[in-house]
Amino acid sequence: MDLPGAYSVAILAVLCSAIMRPFAAAQNGGPLAVRIACGSTADSIANETGYVWSKDFGFSGGKGAPTKAVNGIATHLNSLRYFDSLDGPQNCYNISVPSGHYLTRFFFTFGETDNAGQEPVFELSLEGTLVYSLAPGWSSYDDNHYGDSLLHITDGSATVCFHRSSHGNPAIGSIEILQLYVDAYNLGSSANLNVIMRTIKRVTAGAAESGYGSRMHADAWGGDRYWATDRTLFAPGSPTTMLHTNANISNFGNPPNIYPEAIYQTATTTGPLSILSYSISVPSNQNYSIWLHFAEIEPGVIAPGMRVFDVKVNDDYLFHAVDIVKMAGAPFRALILNKTIPVASNTLKLSFIPLVGSVSVNAFEVFQIIPREYATLDDNVWALQAIKQSQDLPTRLGWNGDPCVPPVHPWIGVKCSFESVVGAWFVSSLALDQQGVRGQLGDGWVGLNHLQSLNLSNNILDGVIPSSFGNLTILTSLDLSHNRLNGQIPASLGQLSNLKQLLLNDNLLSGEVPPELGALPIRGAVLNVANNPDLCGVGIRSCTKAYVKLGLMISLVVGLCVLAAGIIFLWRKRKANSRGAQRLPRDAPYAKARTTFVRDVQMARNVLQNHFSRPAPAYTEATPLNPY
Repeated sequence: MDLPGAYSVAILAVLCSAIMRPFAAAQNGGPLAVRIACGSTADSIANETGYVWSKDFGFSGGKGAPTKAVNGIATHLNSLRYFDSLDGPQNCYNISVPSGHYLTRFFFTFGETDNAGQEPVFELSLEGTLVYSLAPGWSSYDDNHYGDSLLHITDGSATVCFHRSSHGNPAIGSIEILQLYVDAYNLGSSANLNVIMRTIKRVTAGAAESGYGSRMHADAWGGDRYWATDRTLFAPGSPTTMLHTNANISNFGNPPNIYPEAIYQTATTTGPLSILSYSISVPSNQNYSIWLHFAEIEPGVIAPGMRVFDVKVNDDYLFHAVDIVKMAGAPFRALILNKTIPVASNTLKLSFIPLVGSVSVNAFEVFQIIPREYATLDDNVWALQAIKQSQDLPTRLGWNGDPCVPPVHPWIGVKCSFESVVGAWFVSSLALDQQGVRGQLGDGWVGLNHLQSLNLSNNILDGVIPSSFGNLTILTSLDLSHNRLNGQIPASLGQLSNLKQLLLNDNLLSGEVPPELGALPIRGAVLNVANNPDLCGVGIRSCTKAYVKLGLMISLVVGLCVLAAGIIFLWRKRKANSRGAQRLPRDAPYAKARTTFVRDVQMARNVLQNHFSRPAPAYTEATPLNPY
């Protein structure tokens, strides 16, 4: 068995299992449901509902920690995921889901490990659109621990980002992505694709307690919405009576808006000619979509005209002369009314004003309509992601999610501008000076085709400056100073006709400054190439003198090499001549005479050495003769 290969297959299987686990519901014919127990290291099952909660693996960074807060969605969950300052100012969950319409729900919590028991304040965005801002004191109210919104996902991934905004570490207890019918909560035309519907209140009037759709035996396509009782919402001076029936309600669960029957089996009513009002705090100067649910369940009201009332929001009429039996067609039959209106104040007062008899309301929903932010150009996003990897950017920078949106939370060092013609954001400036950026500059930077300013000074960059930088045609400022860049300055930088500032000083650049850059100072631009020891040309020393000096040095070296070669050649020639003389035949007169002479001398030396007590004087002979 190939062990490395087996390990790779095993790892791939684990990853695939983690990714595909949330799709089980969709494969069984029901709506897709992704339920993530944030911070959990193992899958779990909720005893009450039987829902499977996936362990928190492969979706995001951050750290897991225990929590003491009870998750009302799944009371067995006891963990959270948090993001500290080392994780950067924004962190995202990226959850793969098919394109479609979804309800997203969150349980906000915190604990000792993540926040030392102190309430964190942060913001949350969906698909780059800011949706939740947890203000100080949010944890004092149970309703603020939960949030759900409706949105369409069109890119195959649900992106949920947490943004540090005030103090503490963002923390999250659970995330749910629950599929709805595509045309549920239709606002008309393609409006739903361009907005996020954030739930402000979802109320079941007259109910004794709050509950989820799953606890009301609702159809799964209803998104398991949470319905709160209305007992804490009455405006002062609203005398109320609760109605309840066990009778069946018709028409309650027709697609695309699947509602639980239970919300129509209770109602809140008043005495004759008494106004029923609810007071709800909302962000001011926003649009709100209001959905009203009615079913006539009071035994005495069985015909049209027996109960008629108006509905107002603050001072504006929402619906006039609502007659439930007449509009629904019969008692015990569901009726849904919807309208979207602007609200200027920070209070939404929903009033039911009787015209005939008393008023009655079964349920209502209030959604804030949040326009979706335009995304950043794909080319820019991919370029920044490639830069993040190739330059080994520190995690404290964050760089997660969309670089330009929400506009109040752009990536560190990134400035963006909006292009109305194409309907997208683009990166117009990138300032990463003194951020520990390392590695070599690659061609990925040219994906930032709208970049006007780039500052990478005082970092640890090395290697050459890519010639592709010349394609950043609208660049007005380029600062690569105080790095370790080497090689020649690419002539392509001369193509940057809009350049007002080029700072390449304090690097290890060499060669001649391209003549094309000589025009920069002439047209009033700033050019600084100082403190590059091996660089010459515009703004520094003359390349001519440098080349003359270099030429003299090269000539001297070449001359010495030639001289050395001549000496070696003469020595070898002399040596060769001497050896040639030694190889003369022994019977040649000259050779014979020298041999006899040397033998006589050696004999004389031996005689003298034996004769005198002192050593014989040294004798020098030119070259030892070849014994052969």
